[in-house]
Amino acid sequence: MRAPVTRLGRRFFARDALDVAPDLINKVLVVGASSGRIVEVEAYRSDDPASHTFRGMTSRNATMFGPAGHLYVYFTYGMHHCANISTGATGDGQGVLLRAIVALTGLDALRARRPGRPDRQLADGPGKLCQAFGLDRRHDGLDVTTDPVVRVVDDGAVPASRVTTRIGIRLGTDRPWRWLAEPTA
Repeated sequence: MRAPVTRLGRRFFARDALDVAPDLINKVLVVGASSGRIVEVEAYRSDDPASHTFRGMTSRNATMFGPAGHLYVYFTYGMHHCANISTGATGDGQGVLLRAIVALTGLDALRARRPGRPDRQLADGPGKLCQAFGLDRRHDGLDVTTDPVVRVVDDGAVPASRVTTRIGIRLGTDRPWRWLAEPTA
């Protein structure tokens, strides 16, 4: 018997990023008719030199300082969007980067946004994830706990993960704040 699908609420996200990140593994991101299982995340906190919030609040990173459960979508390297979900207390400046998702539903739409890629590579990196799901700066600040189109749900899958150091950054690389889903048998 499958567990009921429940939307993650503010309380889930209003915890420290280091607690939220491993708990997001195997949850499901839903964007319209498309969905995917979250299989890789990274935590970022305001005391972390790799975090966009390390030097304080700006117009770019303000979402990370707002209430927990909001998308922080930013543009990087002049070509990719990446998405975090804000966590912790309002004013703290922390969140969890969504690094990779395994597509579940709405594959035609995901494939159309990432043409020529095999399904396993549709959203296997933070920029690819945003491209596949059509997430961009227009989605910055969106509340995933209440929005009718974008949400994160728990379908009962066990959040089994392994932890390692973060990648794709220059500072704070020694912190074991990256979680990956354990392969299923």
